Amino acid sequence: MAVKRIAQILSDTGVVIPKIAGKSGDTIPVIYPATAELVTCFREDTAADVDAAVSAAREAFESGPWRRFPASERQQLLRRAGAIIREHRDELAVLETLCAGLPVSHLTGRQIPRAAENFDFFADYIATLAGETFEQEPGYLTLVTREPAGVAALVAPWNAPLALASMQIASSIAFGNSCVSKPSEYTPLAVGRMVELLERAGLPEGVVNVVNGRGAVTGQALVSHPGVDRIAFTGGTATAKAIMTSAASNLTPVHMELGGKSANLVFDDSDLERAVDGSLINIFSNSGQMCIAGSRILLQRRIAGEFIERFVDRSRRIRVGDPMDPATEVGPLAYEAHMNKVLSYTGIAREEGAEILAGGGRVDSLAPGFFVEPTVVLVENNSLRVCQEEIFGPFATLQICDDADEAIAIANDSEFGLVGYAWTENMALGLKLQQSIRAGTIWINTPLLRDPASAQNSTPRKRPRSYRGPVLH
Repeated sequence: MAVKRIAQILSDTGVVIPKIAGKSGDTIPVIYPATAELVTCFREDTAADVDAAVSAAREAFESGPWRRFPASERQQLLRRAGAIIREHRDELAVLETLCAGLPVSHLTGRQIPRAAENFDFFADYIATLAGETFEQEPGYLTLVTREPAGVAALVAPWNAPLALASMQIASSIAFGNSCVSKPSEYTPLAVGRMVELLERAGLPEGVVNVVNGRGAVTGQALVSHPGVDRIAFTGGTATAKAIMTSAASNLTPVHMELGGKSANLVFDDSDLERAVDGSLINIFSNSGQMCIAGSRILLQRRIAGEFIERFVDRSRRIRVGDPMDPATEVGPLAYEAHMNKVLSYTGIAREEGAEILAGGGRVDSLAPGFFVEPTVVLVENNSLRVCQEEIFGPFATLQICDDADEAIAIANDSEFGLVGYAWTENMALGLKLQQSIRAGTIWINTPLLRDPASAQNSTPRKRPRSYRGPVLH
């Protein structure tokens, strides 16, 4: 399959590459993952630039009209924001594909509609908030009200830039806060354009600000800034530790959404066709670049052979190619160093005695693009590195187990506690799994469905080293 080059894409779509307003830092390239072409360059924002952005957000919060708007006016603007994102869906999809390499059909069908829905959801949600009164003390009436916190620093990842940055921004500004968003240096274009659209929808100046650059430079200046009242970060564990260390010096509260190595349990009473379909989606969507990927597939012995045969056959037939082609199912990985990291695990798997059932290599016919074959590995031991380390690519491990107790033990044998998947027609077993698997979210017979409403009214049962928000049982 021939991959369209940037000039042809821009000519076909009429999309214009937006300029990123940089100041004085190093020059950072943005590379199209499908062809390794240069899309654009920008100047990295330095600590002085970050300070200016935080000051603008503070001024907007303290002196601007946004936090003083009644909820009804903020609701109207949030809904306009959702509508304008939908109107510019195709443009945003092209910009996102040029940075992240995600298939444009996946973006227009799922991630960009979800970005719009994030603004709609919080427009609805702020209407449900209410204060509380307490009368325990005789002669006193205690009133509890909710106020905006101030300036939020929002650090978004490169694997689903619009979907995740929009969640951070919408949840921040809906309650009257202002914010400074830092997208990944690999994927700045669509997020920057979305913020322009928010301002076009009527968002007051300074409520949402954007800085661009690497985590060690721009990100570090942002999360350590004393003018920041809240920090939200989606990304890896090592970076999270650095952010928490920086935040500690200012006692800034931090919300984290980190990595995962999630188990996908398939039992012998499951609808096997559904389980195969769902398991493929859980690991190969987004080229496997998802913290919630079901990367460890645990199979009950009686159905293991049939599942493996079907799963491997389907994996080999996945359409890997041009992310601008609507028929493409899996596009390239986001950048070259990440591709090389993912490919290194094929060698690690062989060294550890695992069997490569499908894939394992680069798609040479699509080079110099950063394409990796959907990879399936059969393992005998959950202690292998390919079972314990987050690979963050189209790389699934299969392991056979005898019963539910063994599957639960293997699922819990991980330093991560993000999500889990299970396929069974036995309701009693499903209830046992949701009580026994130590993860923030358990999906039963369900691939990749996240209802934002359910996350607002629940509390984590367990906070492992890495988890995704509250429990969604």
